[in-house]
Amino acid sequence: MNAHDTAIDLTAYFGRIGFSGPARPAPTLDTLRALHLLHPQAIPFENLDVLIGRPVLLDLESIQRKLVANRRGGYCYEHNLLFRSVLQTLGFRVRSFAGRVLWGREAPDMPARTHMLLLVDLDEGTFLADVGFGGMTLSAPLALQTGLEQITPHGAFRLDDAAGEPPAFILQALVNGAWARVYRFDLDPQYDADYDMANHFVSTYPQSVFLHNLLAARLAPGKRFGLFNRRFSTHDEREGSDHRELDSVEDLRRALENEFGIRLPDGARLDAALARLP
Repeated sequence: MNAHDTAIDLTAYFGRIGFSGPARPAPTLDTLRALHLLHPQAIPFENLDVLIGRPVLLDLESIQRKLVANRRGGYCYEHNLLFRSVLQTLGFRVRSFAGRVLWGREAPDMPARTHMLLLVDLDEGTFLADVGFGGMTLSAPLALQTGLEQITPHGAFRLDDAAGEPPAFILQALVNGAWARVYRFDLDPQYDADYDMANHFVSTYPQSVFLHNLLAARLAPGKRFGLFNRRFSTHDEREGSDHRELDSVEDLRRALENEFGIRLPDGARLDAALARLP
């Protein structure tokens, strides 16, 4: 990002996520927890721009216009670059890293670094912050401590040591009574140019999951909503999971607007893309 693109509109962002605290809250763990809970409940994860052939822009002005002013969502780079800018403006000490996605992956080979995450340094210690991992997005920061089960408003997570060099961590989520791998990361610092490169790859590589599939996710109190192509899923912390197929373009549009809160772009192009979904 260029120097002139680094101004964040805190008032607009707080309005977007429904934060009703001070106009400029102190950079404390309580503030981080409050923002981390509200952000993924208000701003959905979605890949509509990639699906309709529109470039994903990572300068802060474009991200604010899309996710805040236009009430859209985005994927990890957009979410966490926005969140990073908010935190830095409030005085938090934030560092940027990259993860290798393991969620749903059976292959033994090491995947590329295609996910963005943040570490926030506080008096209480260092915390993982990540508001942009689709259906398994965190709703609370996690202490950077291994072997510790950490309870969030949307389930239990833990960090484990990863074998090999340099030292690395594996984020895991407790799903149906078993620990599932989410992603692996190490403490090799990442720069905006690294995210630009990764963003170009995941939005244009022919085998990228984002290029030919519809993905959307949002958190709500006690619930997770997810959409992969036509399969709409709801996970309730008390009542369990429910899945149903959305057969028509109209059903898909209705879900994207109502359950995910997305102000939809480009009617004709989007309808054509939705009609092509498997």
